[in-house]
Amino acid sequence: MILKQYYLGCLAHASYFIGDEASGAAAVVDPQRDIDQYIEEAKTRNMAIGHVFLTHFHADFAAGHLELRDRTGAVIHLGARAEADYAFERMRDGGSMNLGAIRLQFIETPGHSPESVCILVFDPEKEAAPYAALTGDTLFIGDVGRPDLRAALGWKAADLADLLYDSLHGKLLPATVDETLVYPAHGAGSLCGKNLSTDTVSTMGEQEKFNYALQPMDRDTFTRLITTDQPEAPAYFTYDAVFNAKEHDTLDHLLKRNLNPLSLDEVLNRAGAGGQVLDTRDAAEYEGAHLKGSINIGLGGQYASWAGTLLRRDRPIVLVTESGAEEESALRLGRIGFDHIAGYLDGGMHALADRPDLVGRTDRITAATLEDRLDRDDPPPVILDIRSGSERTEKHIPGSLHVPLNHLEQRLEEIPGDATVIVQCAGGYRSAMAASILKRHGIDDVMDLVGGLSAWEAVRRESAH
Repeated sequence: MILKQYYLGCLAHASYFIGDEASGAAAVVDPQRDIDQYIEEAKTRNMAIGHVFLTHFHADFAAGHLELRDRTGAVIHLGARAEADYAFERMRDGGSMNLGAIRLQFIETPGHSPESVCILVFDPEKEAAPYAALTGDTLFIGDVGRPDLRAALGWKAADLADLLYDSLHGKLLPATVDETLVYPAHGAGSLCGKNLSTDTVSTMGEQEKFNYALQPMDRDTFTRLITTDQPEAPAYFTYDAVFNAKEHDTLDHLLKRNLNPLSLDEVLNRAGAGGQVLDTRDAAEYEGAHLKGSINIGLGGQYASWAGTLLRRDRPIVLVTESGAEEESALRLGRIGFDHIAGYLDGGMHALADRPDLVGRTDRITAATLEDRLDRDDPPPVILDIRSGSERTEKHIPGSLHVPLNHLEQRLEEIPGDATVIVQCAGGYRSAMAASILKRHGIDDVMDLVGGLSAWEAVRRESAH
């Protein structure tokens, strides 16, 4: 039996390849949209992918079930409560199927979503108890799936939490043993829960001991516990949940259609008509020189998640990238179903060589210089903390103004127009995004704090000695 986890760090997403070597039968569970790695795995092992399973309609990424169907002829399997535009087989409570000698058993586990399922994997050499449980977003390492992501689709968080209580305590726990491996669909960094571990695999026994949501408690306590203090979900989550239930273009078609080189004039025309110019270069490169009016979201971090948070679905995206990074920039947007890409600036920033009037720059400031300016300048600069509320509660620079990055564009009126604004995050990745948004909206006296709060704390420790 082959059971291999693929972990995509930028989306904190885990997918799985299951195969029976003797028969050559294989399946993929919760695939990412770019599927070449699963195809290569099957080819290397001389296996055929005949099935693709979605444990639910994921809200934080676009799954690759249609891509696998079209490339391999795989049958799509969804939870029994699912409704979709494409043909699929329903995974019903207690149902099972064989993958060669491997047995897969399905448990309907509504709670994170109405159609959620868990898949028990039985090793043919150890048939008595499930070897592993592929738990999707029902059970994470250290957490359980949040029940509030379907509010926009008419579901109340309390009602789904009630279902989740039964799914965990009445179904999943009784169906497994302490040694059963837990393989979830997400790890730390995902917004599908609030307390996810950095571990990507555990056991049911360990989770019963240490997972706060699996401790003995009554239904009301459980509901209250998992419906409070959840992080704010990006707007694209509802879009992706619906997207995964629809028939849509596959990623290879998307890239062929949308990776069009555009002249500078074409880019300017599209921007003038409401298009969004997205520069995916590193923050230092972007702030050294960029096309005025563009927004920076660097490929080096949680690029897709922030693109889904900060960019609009109803306006085309034009890319500005390092040479050779055009396809990666588009592909990673495709991973969240952001298929509305108009093309990319042909030649990148070299296309602006004869148009210095279109080149913008953002000043950067070190923590040591900021400390000096706070003591010397009158009025002193305004430090704009764009981290989340929970991050700020833990620690922050005294006197700083707090506007979370995901709300910045809606709260621009709170940014002082008569002082230098120094944008600060934890380490410098998000502050470059925020500075680009401010400058795009005409707030020009902006600087980016290099190294963010980490650099500030290091300087303050040194000053104290």
